[in-house]
Amino acid sequence: MKKSMIISFNILAALIFFNCADKEKEVDEMAASGIQEKMAKYITVPLTADLSALSEKEKMMIPLLIDAAKIMDDLFWLQAFGDKDTFLNSLKNPMEKKFAEINYGPWDRLDGNLPFIEGYNEKPLGANFYPKDMSKDEFDSFIGENPELAEDLKSLYTVIKPSDTDKLLAAPYSVEYAEKLKQASDLLRRASTFADDKGLRKYLELRADALITDNYYDSDIAWMEMKNNLIDVVIGPIESYEDRLFGYKAAFEAYILIKDKEWSERLAHFVELLPQLQKDLPVDEKYKREKPGLESDLNAYDAIYYAGDCNAGSKTIAINLPNDEKVQLKKGTRRLQLKNSMKAKFDKILTPISEVLIKAEQLNNINFNAFFNNVMFHEVAHGLGIKNTIIGKGTVRETLKEHYSAIEEGKADILGLYMITKLNEMGELKDIDLMDNYVTFLAGIFRSIRFGAASAHGRANLICFNFFKELKAFNRDPNSGVYSVDFEKMQTAVEELSRKILILQGDGNYEGTSEFFSKYLITDPELENDLKRLTVKGIPVDIVFEQGLNVLRDQLLF
Repeated sequence: MKKSMIISFNILAALIFFNCADKEKEVDEMAASGIQEKMAKYITVPLTADLSALSEKEKMMIPLLIDAAKIMDDLFWLQAFGDKDTFLNSLKNPMEKKFAEINYGPWDRLDGNLPFIEGYNEKPLGANFYPKDMSKDEFDSFIGENPELAEDLKSLYTVIKPSDTDKLLAAPYSVEYAEKLKQASDLLRRASTFADDKGLRKYLELRADALITDNYYDSDIAWMEMKNNLIDVVIGPIESYEDRLFGYKAAFEAYILIKDKEWSERLAHFVELLPQLQKDLPVDEKYKREKPGLESDLNAYDAIYYAGDCNAGSKTIAINLPNDEKVQLKKGTRRLQLKNSMKAKFDKILTPISEVLIKAEQLNNINFNAFFNNVMFHEVAHGLGIKNTIIGKGTVRETLKEHYSAIEEGKADILGLYMITKLNEMGELKDIDLMDNYVTFLAGIFRSIRFGAASAHGRANLICFNFFKELKAFNRDPNSGVYSVDFEKMQTAVEELSRKILILQGDGNYEGTSEFFSKYLITDPELENDLKRLTVKGIPVDIVFEQGLNVLRDQLLF
């Protein structure tokens, strides 16, 4: 071969090499740009609270509770994705790794659970609770042929596995996750020895038992009976949002909370009004025949640690528990308002959204007290309505299956606003301006819709938006693209939507709920463009926490 030809080939090879390198660099830059855009959905806030009211012994509980919470985090990774360490270690881009940690896997929870890492397909509806290739029909068919196994297969606390004989097996959480649950149980027992409050000590001891037996009833009752504790702990398999196949399976999570006594005292009175609020629901008597438990509880807290399900994607700002219908009917529920998380979302997200999408003349109606009340009565509303269908189909949760989480959140949203209206008429909330609650609620709809279709709260708020639009509860200026509340039509829409959801739930109407979702669970181009305006303005969708002992160290004993 001639020397000139060799040189030409070398030049050609070099050109190809540099061209490929440029393309790879371009792809890398595009990927980096994409992950930066996704990370911009979140803003980081420190999660701290005033611990000065805690005794020295109580402060010694905090590290133990955080360690137990971290185990819930590990367990949720297993339920939501699988092997966390292998997956995270495979990611070379630090920002991509951080985003994966926020989402507990390769799927963007604020973008319909679409994969953001190459090589991953759509997220399984059943996460890791069921065999990956199992369909809903296969599961229902197997239960139909084996009704004696239905209770275990549908249990909140079992993982469904295939067997060699084409059967489905229900593996109890206490067996499937035995080693980690034993570690968490031991940590709760150690923490209980430092508890000054007898009620908290009893709860921690019973919760430690529950983690290794799957029997959560006694610990739920003990949690309901706690009244004077300054530290609160929610830990274990709690919500079923992660199971988008049926909504049967509970996911592991943990909150560590510090009670705000001053704010809690303001809220205590409303618990006494629950029977009257249930009586005043805008439906026939048969849909409100159940009586809410009279030991319900309403308090404000500052959170100091989130882990697992509640920390994945969008962050919870209020809690209504326990979910066990038997406990709810006997004792009621406890509503925990997470004030510091709530204030962070109001300041960093809701206020900027309002400045873009709410008419200038109604901006004065946006305030934190209205936001706090709307969220608080959302949680109160979870305890109202009906838990068991009126025609004996079983619980509402069982009959509405995968629709339950979204429609229950929708009920709580709209019924909370309905209750605020009624309490104002009763003179119990006479120091408020209802227009504040209505306008703040509308701004809150935009905030929650941005959580996406993978979020029960996101779906619930999209349904509410479209229902309100149909009944003209708000107006949109076509020129400026800003929204304003029509006070009277808003009141009508709130009552109509409350009635619609309560009846669907009470009837256990799965088909009707599916049709309701099909009609209202849509995003039209106009709304989509309005939401894009928020992104262009750089308004985050949610918050990420800087949390743990490093944040709290100065207030603890070490």
